[in-house]
Amino acid sequence: MGISHLLSFLCFLWLIPTPQYTYRVVKTYPHDRNAFTQGLEYRDGVLYESTGIVGRSSVRKVDLATGRVLQSFDVPQPFFGEGITVVNNQIIELTWQGQAGFVYDKSNLRVVRSFNYPGEGWGLTNDGKQIYMSDGSSQIRVWDPATLKEIRRIAVKDGSQPITELNELEFVKGEILANVWQTDRIARISPADGKVLGWIDLSGILSQAERSSPDAVLNGIAYDAASDRLFVTGKLWPKLFEIKVVSKK
Repeated sequence: MGISHLLSFLCFLWLIPTPQYTYRVVKTYPHDRNAFTQGLEYRDGVLYESTGIVGRSSVRKVDLATGRVLQSFDVPQPFFGEGITVVNNQIIELTWQGQAGFVYDKSNLRVVRSFNYPGEGWGLTNDGKQIYMSDGSSQIRVWDPATLKEIRRIAVKDGSQPITELNELEFVKGEILANVWQTDRIARISPADGKVLGWIDLSGILSQAERSSPDAVLNGIAYDAASDRLFVTGKLWPKLFEIKVVSKK
């Protein structure tokens, strides 16, 4: 291929729009409308959820079918609870501006230890080998799960555009799904190079009438790998949804 043909081909690739997706609701479940949802994961039949706001932050085990809180630990003040991920029978939790996190025993939610990191904490997920952490920027930090120390960073871009305010994360089928704060969009991100592989538009999944305040935004993604089920919810939402992602026509 000549240089001119190569340049034309690269320009063609550059102009290809990022794939767009929408959703189909499979099932709707009840969700605590007072939960300021910050992190969400599904493991072995149990929904794990972290909630925020100083004095209202908690880590919970929740029954998916009923929304009932099975077990809960109140995060002490002055911490504002943020994202969680379940690794090696432990729950790792971030806090927002405290530059500190907590490790819990998954079976009883007792604090095993605390740890520190620089900057803000927003979202967490893992692929079984590495932990991925968001801090509200366009960077995703990659941590060693044993030491909880940073290994590297992933710069998230849609084409040449950095995508900021990445929030709650979930690892699904080799991709990182990330809520973009204060939007109804979820980015599908390549963990290899940070490229946005697609956008999932969840507009209309919860009506404005059911959103109790401006803070009631989309924020919560959980994946049941055993049954290939994807769940989403939001801060102060009265519902949690199982969805299928479908291409926009």
